Amino acid sequence: MLKVAGLAVLVLLVAFLGYVSTREGKFKYVRSDLIKAPKDKIYPYISDLKLGGEWSPYEKADPTMKKSFSGPEAGVGATMSFEGNDQSGSGKIEIVKLTPQETVELKLTMIKPMHAENLVTYTLTSEGDATRFTWSMEGDGGFMGKLVHVFIDVEKMVGDQFVQGIQNLKTLVEAKN
Repeated sequence: MLKVAGLAVLVLLVAFLGYVSTREGKFKYVRSDLIKAPKDKIYPYISDLKLGGEWSPYEKADPTMKKSFSGPEAGVGATMSFEGNDQSGSGKIEIVKLTPQETVELKLTMIKPMHAENLVTYTLTSEGDATRFTWSMEGDGGFMGKLVHVFIDVEKMVGDQFVQGIQNLKTLVEAKN
């Protein structure tokens, strides 16, 4: 009887892992909103990692986050290493590409809560007298990412964080505009 139960558990485990392995590992999360300000009022906050702390939902969730900066003050090569609580994690973010007043591409390397390398893109698009700010993140979570996605709605969790960050940026910029 114990052997049958053990075999049943093993079969279920193999079936579950098989299911996990068939899931899509690549992802892209995107959120955007209109900010009532021109691009040039928003761009400094997305192209300078030090100013990012004024609106980042991750830094707001962990005011004691340890940060260190390297590379140029701003622009391509500017890097921020961070070590935070469970909500913000720890890792490094580096600006890898800029199109002035339009896009900022960043390489996000997470160490905790799990290792990941993702591409984060901030995009500014003029819409009348306002600017659409779009925040996206894409990557490949591998098997561990697939496993996490079975139990947690990561798209919603990350999307909600992006929405909070966009709202923080909107409030900050519109108050100064």
